[in-house]
Amino acid sequence: MDVRAVSDETDPICSAKGCRADAVWVLAWNNPKLHPPERRKTWLACEEHREYLSRFLGVRGFLKDVVELAEWRSRETGRGAGG
Repeated sequence: MDVRAVSDETDPICSAKGCRADAVWVLAWNNPKLHPPERRKTWLACEEHREYLSRFLGVRGFLKDVVELAEWRSRETGRGAGG
């Protein structure tokens, strides 16, 4: 599966292979065999691929959170400001 992580892109796109749709969701995940428990890696998802990508991560026990992109960005901004 070809995936792209959340970045500072102005118009982030879905992480599903071949999809060029605007991202709406952030899927936060962690592979416990590779990452410390607090580490979160991210994939982006459009409306169409949110469930598919969530299932892909979920069946492996990796999925930790699914958040709207706007909310994720506000969390990240707040974190940088001492939040």
